[in-house]
Amino acid sequence: MNNSAAHRLSTRLGFLTAGITMAAWAPLVPYAKERLQIEAAQLGMLLLCLGIGSLLAMPITGALTTRFGCRPVVLVSGALVCTVLPFLAVAPSPLLLGVTLFLFGATIGTLDVAINVQAVQVEKESGGALMSGFHGMFSVGGIAGAGGMAALLWAGMDTLMASVLVAAVAAAVLAAAAPNLLPAPSAAHAEAGAKEDTRLFVVPRGAVAVIGLLCFACFMAEGAVLDWSALLLTTSTGISADQGGLGYAAFAVAMTLGRFSGDKIVARFGRRRVLLTGGLCAAAGFFTAVIAPSPAVALLGFVLIGLGASNIVPILFTAAGNQHDMPAGLAVGAITTIGYAGILAGPALIGFIAHASSLQVAFAGLGCAMLLVAASSRSRIAA
Repeated sequence: MNNSAAHRLSTRLGFLTAGITMAAWAPLVPYAKERLQIEAAQLGMLLLCLGIGSLLAMPITGALTTRFGCRPVVLVSGALVCTVLPFLAVAPSPLLLGVTLFLFGATIGTLDVAINVQAVQVEKESGGALMSGFHGMFSVGGIAGAGGMAALLWAGMDTLMASVLVAAVAAAVLAAAAPNLLPAPSAAHAEAGAKEDTRLFVVPRGAVAVIGLLCFACFMAEGAVLDWSALLLTTSTGISADQGGLGYAAFAVAMTLGRFSGDKIVARFGRRRVLLTGGLCAAAGFFTAVIAPSPAVALLGFVLIGLGASNIVPILFTAAGNQHDMPAGLAVGAITTIGYAGILAGPALIGFIAHASSLQVAFAGLGCAMLLVAASSRSRIAA
């Protein structure tokens, strides 16, 4: 296997590791609530610790990869994620669970940014489109992590042993990636060689600020589908509560399929056309879900959202790596942070709009946001 192919494989394995570990926490949430005997409001505050940890770690990760290279940052953060995961299953008090979630969020956020920095460099090295496939591996990891943990718990394994086993699998995947992670500091560091690269955080500017806002909109839309699609289906189409999760399932499957075909699509039609059609498709999906006269049509809307959105974020990450307003490592860290803020803030914003008006109006607003993403295809970031 040549170096280029080895680097691509290690990047895919890195994304797989991140997906497995992040998703493995989801099946543990109800067990944590029952173990600690806490109310939903308290649990919500504890879950916020995970997001805060990620948001604090992400902006500095780009600088760390620029200074030390991707390999040490990916390996250290990945090892820490696998170490922290089992503690989520046994934290004996709300305070300790909050601290553990903060550490888990910080380490998974660091791993997420670092492996995206590697992905940008590997894609440049190849000269072709690879980012969609890389992000598709994260989706596969999410299915494996959540599904594997749920299967182990369903089979009767206690939460600690199940967490240790999933963490061990993730660690093995990371170990397989280790030999071919990029060891040297990024090319951006060598090119810039300036004081800016030595800072741990730089305010995004120029094209990076625009890309960050687009990422915010896309991640906000994904978070809204995760948290609000079931309620939209049950209230507007009459679908039963036990089938409400079908909306997110349709979205997730469509997004995964779209990402695994995305590299070929981008290579054939170009980033500008894919960004335009993806934004229009996602917007059409939101509008369809809002006005759907039946559950089947609403589910079609969520399929359109997944297909349309699937390759937008990978294109935006590529754009962050190709722009010249900031070093690539710092740019990726910045847009990841802004995008993750969209995941955290989006569901709350949707809830506020739904309270003031209706959930249908809130989802229609997301469709308008996707139209703005489509309009960005005319800008230089999509070149």
